[in-house]
Amino acid sequence: MVQGTTSDAGKSTLVAGLCRVFHRHGQRVAPFKPQNMALNSAVTRDGGEIGRAQALQAVAAGLEPRIDFNPVLLKPSSDTKAQVIIQGKELTSLEAAAFFGPESRDYKAAAMQAVLASWHRLQQEFDWLLVEGAGSPAEINLRQGDIANMGFAEAVDCPVILIADIDKGGVFAHLVGTLALLSESEQARVKGFVINRFRGDISLLQSGLDWLEAHTGKPVLGVLPYLDALHLDAEDALVQPTAQSQGAATDQPVTAQSERTQSETTQSERTGTRLRVGVLVYPRISNHTDFDPLRLHPDIEFYYIGPSHQGELPGLDLLLLPGSKNVRADLAFIRQQGWDKGIARHLRYGGKLIGICGGFQMLGQSIADPLGLEDLPGTSQGLGYLPLTTELQVEKQLLNVSGTLRLGQSSASVSGYEIHCGASRIPDRCTQPLLLNERGSDANCVSATEPAKITEPTQFTAPRSEGLLSEDNQILGSYLHGLFDSPEACELLLTWAGMTAPQGRTVDINQQRQQQLDRLADVLEQHLDFNKIINIFKEEDPGDR
Repeated sequence: MVQGTTSDAGKSTLVAGLCRVFHRHGQRVAPFKPQNMALNSAVTRDGGEIGRAQALQAVAAGLEPRIDFNPVLLKPSSDTKAQVIIQGKELTSLEAAAFFGPESRDYKAAAMQAVLASWHRLQQEFDWLLVEGAGSPAEINLRQGDIANMGFAEAVDCPVILIADIDKGGVFAHLVGTLALLSESEQARVKGFVINRFRGDISLLQSGLDWLEAHTGKPVLGVLPYLDALHLDAEDALVQPTAQSQGAATDQPVTAQSERTQSETTQSERTGTRLRVGVLVYPRISNHTDFDPLRLHPDIEFYYIGPSHQGELPGLDLLLLPGSKNVRADLAFIRQQGWDKGIARHLRYGGKLIGICGGFQMLGQSIADPLGLEDLPGTSQGLGYLPLTTELQVEKQLLNVSGTLRLGQSSASVSGYEIHCGASRIPDRCTQPLLLNERGSDANCVSATEPAKITEPTQFTAPRSEGLLSEDNQILGSYLHGLFDSPEACELLLTWAGMTAPQGRTVDINQQRQQQLDRLADVLEQHLDFNKIINIFKEEDPGDR
């Protein structure tokens, strides 16, 4: 099990890399994260929802994502409320006090039961299970009833590797301090350390490594270098663009100082191949990995536009409204920032606008949440650009889909997934640019105590129309996550947005993902002591040592 001294220490990346190393050496390996808190998620082959990081780790292991890889997923919808997903399906929304407080014991016992059921099912199928912890095991206020870190490790008698990020500073304090806050049995369970994101001459670190091993009696299993431009699906945190060798993106969000007027942009930028693309970042943004193909495109100036940028939006060719875990609250945030006026100005000067999932709902006439599924019950007026109305419903749509995107006389294949509680009504005779087939679930029974019953995948014979395209051809909305993943669809959308010659330059995000996983695995094989790691995994009774 890989646990971290902090969030973002590198747990997800290390597990993904280890999955790829073992997989390419012919081992049957699978990822596992007992409990995840993230707004980036994926639809599994068995019709459930798991964290995006576990879907990536499954790809690294040569597997399709399945619910057992992440049996508990928490998706915050506000500062005090989270959607709780057990075995791929939404259970309920709980206030933070009810989930983490003393009264949560019965819930946590049930959650642990689901976690252990998934664990035991995977044990029967795979030679190696690589487990990722959550946050830090030294979070004292979360120790009681813990199912994410040492509570799980103790329950299944699992050895632990502790990883820390040296780039943040204080790496020895992080490791020694975390170890000191664990119980004796938990300290014994930690079998070694990995130091992540090191820059410079390793000899300058050696005296510290020697001290750490002497002080703790535990080995350093490896020091991993800082990997520039490692492009893998983010678990949750927003990945700021970094400067590429092709000059694809800038390393900062758009600010007022870097703003150009909309009229200047439309007159100059659209005459070349480069496109200015911006994504609005609201507090509950979700599935922002949708835009990785654009962020990595060599002919796109890509920007995240966050809360620090108030008032008018910068000059852009294409503006994107991403998904949201609290659509009405994020819509209110857009208006508080004055971005609604910026959107109107963007369209007035000829810019294109795309909304995906929650962003699609915002572009409509109204969003109703009568049951208070995401926040307080009520109805919000949409931005009013598309003729759809949306009502949030208890049953969430979880679909894997594939089909065709049609814009004008051109078309391209698409594939991806839908995750949404909203049911949208679209008037007849509207232009719907997508024609999709639903790829049926291959598991029709999943519970905390019984294994999934695998059936042959089914597919609807009659495809359905999806999404909306405005009459003036400026605005497009869709529930499809993965709209840009297909290079052909991405090029079609960029041409629609004003790029003159995108052919041959678009990133194949699926191919890129495989290349980056191989690159990561190469680095791990070079810098980790795999003999020691294999011996740790083979220990039959780590709790006694």
